[in-house]
Amino acid sequence: MTDDSERAVQAAIDGEMRLLDPEVRASPARVLELLDPEFIEFGASGRRWDVESILTVTSGGSVSSESPVKVSEMAGVVLTPGVVHLTYFADNQGRRAWRSSLWRLTATGWRMYFHQATLTALPR
Repeated sequence: MTDDSERAVQAAIDGEMRLLDPEVRASPARVLELLDPEFIEFGASGRRWDVESILTVTSGGSVSSESPVKVSEMAGVVLTPGVVHLTYFADNQGRRAWRSSLWRLTATGWRMYFHQATLTALPR
């Protein structure tokens, strides 16, 4: 991986981890800094989310500071300059899911464009 690719993947990972941080999630302004205006998510629930609906959920305390989301197997690849695909495993208080995100570089920095979660019953 080139230095530029490594920096791009690290920027996406940093953004992903910030979005999982309970303090960031509690602040709609901080969440908006990380979500692309065209953001879409297909959640583990099967629901389709957009920026507005995600802000409602994140500001409602969907991640507890007492039991933060546990992340493992985080990996990223640059699909094309300015677009990074991340995959990882997340455990949110026993609700385990494989997650996949697309991040794109905008004039204001890296922003999550797309996210999908698939629940798994497999023990980790």
